[in-house]
Amino acid sequence: MAVPQERLDPGPLTVHGNTAAYASLLTADALAFLADLHHRFDARRRELLAARDERQARWDAGALPDFRADTRAIREGAWQVAPVPPALRDRRVEITGPVERKMIINALNSGAKVFMADFEDSSTPTLANQLDGQENLIDAVAGTISYRSPDGRDYKLGANPAVLIVRPRGWHLPERHFLVDGEPMAGALVDFGLFVFHNARALQARDRGPYFYLPKLEAMEEAALWDAVMAHAEHQLDLPRGCMKATVLIETLPAAFEMDEILHALRERVVGLNCGRWDYIFSYLKTLRGHHDRLLPERGQVQMTVPFLKAYSELLIKTCHRRGAFAMGGMAAQIPIKGDDAANEAALEKVRADKLREVHAGHDGTWVAHPALVPVAQAIFDRYMPEPNQLHVLREDVHVTRDQLLAPACGTITRAGFDNNVEVALRYTAAWLDGLGCVPIHHLMEDAATAEIARAQLWQWLHYAGDVISDCVPLEFPDGAPIDMALFDQALAAHTHRLRESTHPGARRAEDAAHLLSELTHAEQLGAFLTLPAYQQLA
Repeated sequence: MAVPQERLDPGPLTVHGNTAAYASLLTADALAFLADLHHRFDARRRELLAARDERQARWDAGALPDFRADTRAIREGAWQVAPVPPALRDRRVEITGPVERKMIINALNSGAKVFMADFEDSSTPTLANQLDGQENLIDAVAGTISYRSPDGRDYKLGANPAVLIVRPRGWHLPERHFLVDGEPMAGALVDFGLFVFHNARALQARDRGPYFYLPKLEAMEEAALWDAVMAHAEHQLDLPRGCMKATVLIETLPAAFEMDEILHALRERVVGLNCGRWDYIFSYLKTLRGHHDRLLPERGQVQMTVPFLKAYSELLIKTCHRRGAFAMGGMAAQIPIKGDDAANEAALEKVRADKLREVHAGHDGTWVAHPALVPVAQAIFDRYMPEPNQLHVLREDVHVTRDQLLAPACGTITRAGFDNNVEVALRYTAAWLDGLGCVPIHHLMEDAATAEIARAQLWQWLHYAGDVISDCVPLEFPDGAPIDMALFDQALAAHTHRLRESTHPGARRAEDAAHLLSELTHAEQLGAFLTLPAYQQLA
């Protein structure tokens, strides 16, 4: 049944949209709590976003990211982070997914040690998605969450659910439905604020935090802002100082140069860093968009064994373990392939090899995107990490320089790789516009991060072609055929037609997605985020 349009007005904060079904969530006290967060912290958030733009302008003009001279004392100091709470000392396998009801239940019951409930890269931020997600998590924290599927199957929590960690949106994403003094709130503060207001006391009473994953940070000052937000929320909700714990995703190239500093800024509450590999590849492309000598080949060739990713992951392990923090591995995006045993086994073997690399390198745990991969990853970590973690693996053999973190990866661009990028970027964008932020495409679980890689690579190849001669990544197909906009336009039109005529998620938004992707790809500058212009087109 359609919900009537409603406007809640507790003083300075107004919520616009179909909100009548969420009266128990959007209480006057909850909205006052959100408004307080906005008034206290949004000005600083905007300053930090402006600082991002200033740094990017320097890099576009020819400068390169580097370790900060003004924070050398932090990097060279002998400090450590606060002790990791018992509930998070064994994180060998974590599963991630959107805050959809059935997925939450399946993830919590998956056998993973941790479930990261994602309001960010695997969720489309429609008002209904975000608010339904908050209500789903309230029921999950209470242990009462259940779901009946259209075919009559019932889902409910098992006896030993995974530990819950919530990922709010990044600092850059607005929430246009929540306005304070006429300005949109930060999506991060809405997601965080509603979750802690309704769940923090119950979680803290069970020694379960609350716990958070913090995405898209680029500098220690952005981490310090999160520390201030959490400290203020603890005070307002009468919680013990430091009970809110955070794991930070190192998924931007600038953050790789400030891992010590980010840990230091959050030292009373941080428990680890995570190799957010897919966003990190995208950030490499975006940060170095003005440097024609920093090319990357097609996505399938940019594995964690290439030099710049190997350096990043090993530096993360060394940095974390020196400070007493966990070093979490990255996402396995594969999903089961039904009806083809050979192909399925080949996909699982890729997962095993990836997890074997991580555990031997010294990671304390890893991520998977599908419940069927939990036992696959766990078997590797159980065998090679019998203890709860590997904090004792200090990796003193690792010495990473700026040039190693910035080194381009050599390889090729095939017709199949080019075409796959067009298809993935289009199909994901269409599904996102249709309200689905996590989409299986060719047996891989694609989210905003992987779609960003696809569209950023297309921009890079197309805008550099003809102007850049590289022995590392030739900007032509192996047969010598050129890579040009005419080819992109042709491929986009063909995939748009196929998507429009298909039953794939987002088929009805195919034309909208194609128009957006064309605009972004033809633009003179690589856009910062796909989700920012796409957000303006959400219903």
